[in-house]
Amino acid sequence: MRIAFYAPLKPPDHPVPSGERQIARLFLRALEAAGHEPFLASRFRPLDKRGDPCRQQRLRTLGGRLAERLEARLPAFDVWFTYHLYYKAPDWLGPRLAAARGAAYWVAEASHAPKRAGGPWDIGHRAVGDAIIRADRLFCLNPNDRACLAPLAAPDRLIDLAPFLDASAWRAASCRGDPPLLVTVAMMREGAKLASYRRLGAALAALDDLPWRLLVVGDGPAREQVEAALPAGRTCWLGRRSEAELPAILANADLFVWPAEREAIGMALLEAAAAGLPVVAADTDGVPAVVAHGETGLLAPAGDAGAFADCLRALLADPDRRREMGAAARKRVLARHDIARAAAVLA
Repeated sequence: MRIAFYAPLKPPDHPVPSGERQIARLFLRALEAAGHEPFLASRFRPLDKRGDPCRQQRLRTLGGRLAERLEARLPAFDVWFTYHLYYKAPDWLGPRLAAARGAAYWVAEASHAPKRAGGPWDIGHRAVGDAIIRADRLFCLNPNDRACLAPLAAPDRLIDLAPFLDASAWRAASCRGDPPLLVTVAMMREGAKLASYRRLGAALAALDDLPWRLLVVGDGPAREQVEAALPAGRTCWLGRRSEAELPAILANADLFVWPAEREAIGMALLEAAAAGLPVVAADTDGVPAVVAHGETGLLAPAGDAGAFADCLRALLADPDRRREMGAAARKRVLARHDIARAAAVLA
């Protein structure tokens, strides 16, 4: 089928790397692997980060005008596919254009939070609710989203789709470092990312008595705060690296560490698993869908730096267990999270 693809929060060719951009790109590849013909329908970003109703109203108006133009200009398509329905960046295009063209409307990673009703993002919240009701298929990457979607969508429209990547791009890590090499990969920005870096720093501060080194891949506007949060003497800063460089970096590590505060999916955790690395993360949001506690890594209670340090200590002291978990992690990715599995669901 011919599929018009749209990612309102961040298009797949956006210049700034992120998990959002990466997943959008993976969806395009998975749709192709499923035998479809996807094309990028629009780069329109109706994003309002501050909760400004006036801005949301302007974006809704702009989206309506753009939809009118696209209705006349877009090539024929059978399905409109929107990746990530989010109240801060709702889909002002897909429902209207799918209806105008008599096409199906598919959505991946939709979430709906009733607590946003009547708040500063009420316009976006209501638009997301309307789009969920309109959707013919809703692909759920985070199992936690099912509960919020169920009141708006019939069960037969909710389709589980495990987070995925191309496992063939990753090779098994050596997990033989002396001292063990910890690695984390994340953007450096305010909010949940900075909170995770600070939680990681607090946990590592409790492990001065053990040998280890930390490798950090990432950059961003909060780099100064991140550098202040992590132990200077044991940390190596690699800065921003391309997706093509990451497999080699992770292959030389022993353990992936990332608290993952408020991570809906955690693609970096999934990449670590594909590389055969055990993971220490927080038991929060979508992380348990990617990291199996006690099997492919260890999960600490969210916000508990002490428990996070205990998990790190347990694996730092047991190289055999690290290797067993790393092998189990890669096996699990191949069985449940490879792009071929996603393509089968999207076919």
